[in-house]
Amino acid sequence: MTAHTDNINSYRALALQVTCHAVNQASDRTEARALMQATINRLAQQIAASIAFIGFDCRLIVLPEYFLTGFPLGESLAVWSEKACLEMNGAEYESLGKIAQKHRIFLAGNAYEIDPNFPGLYFQTCFVIDPSGTIVLRYRRLNSMFAPTPHDVWDKYLDCYGLEGVFPVAKTAIGNLAALASEEILYPEVARCLAMRGAEIFLHSTSEVYSKALTPKDAAKITRAVENQAYVVSANTAGTANSPIPFASVDGGSKIIDHRGIVLAETTTGESMAAFAEIDLAALRRDRRRPGLNNLLSRQRFELYAQSYLQSQFYPPNTMLETEVDRKHFLQTQQATIARLAELGVI
Repeated sequence: MTAHTDNINSYRALALQVTCHAVNQASDRTEARALMQATINRLAQQIAASIAFIGFDCRLIVLPEYFLTGFPLGESLAVWSEKACLEMNGAEYESLGKIAQKHRIFLAGNAYEIDPNFPGLYFQTCFVIDPSGTIVLRYRRLNSMFAPTPHDVWDKYLDCYGLEGVFPVAKTAIGNLAALASEEILYPEVARCLAMRGAEIFLHSTSEVYSKALTPKDAAKITRAVENQAYVVSANTAGTANSPIPFASVDGGSKIIDHRGIVLAETTTGESMAAFAEIDLAALRRDRRRPGLNNLLSRQRFELYAQSYLQSQFYPPNTMLETEVDRKHFLQTQQATIARLAELGVI
């Protein structure tokens, strides 16, 4: 860990809840790219207005999951790659970088992305762009039901990026930033591996059902914050347009939770910048360094669990490493996993 000599110890963060304009119905790549650019143009206005309202100490803005495109609805991997996936140094990132530069903010979001190291595949990628317009964090979702992940090409992915590339943490002037994608808030191991590497603020881009009752994901957001003594900035969509899915199915509940599990700000449904709050890094770091019962992070005994993890295999790695697959592959792999675990008496 490097010394935090140039940190901003207090600032405002915003979980910006905006509508996702899906590209599924676009006829080709050109039309899809035009829809994405229109989304970025709207965001430029919304971000400028939000900062003017919140104040210029708003230094971090988190956008929802796949805010540029929506998600595939039956498209093959090849079709979705061509239509909806960003290039790692593509024009969309450049446009988003200009927004970050203009407002001197850290801008986080989530998109589908192709990687030249893995032709024929794409990854759902969380990114952070710093105030210079540079991508300082690129995290690929590790748990997905219907999309390729680094675990599906595990050996090659480690050769390309190493374990630190699987669990990246960006050590920045506004704290140590890490990303969690959507339902990965339900997987404690992902957040824990990021916390092991110093993560202080989890940037959670999501697109999920909102309810006034406590949902599993909302319970998990509080739990991930408490058990890792970290902030959670969770940005949900404000509905999905241009999609056969009913518009408001994934709409509302963006929130910011502090390292004690206290919900600092939350919004209901619709496009909103109401979910903003102070990130008090100094308080977080004081609590992490204070001995006592509540310092859960310092009390972890990882050696207790390591052997059980090493001895267990549930969902297998490398299933997409050498063969071309279609969308049936994901469900078939899960079905085979369930059958094997049932035979072993694990489930």
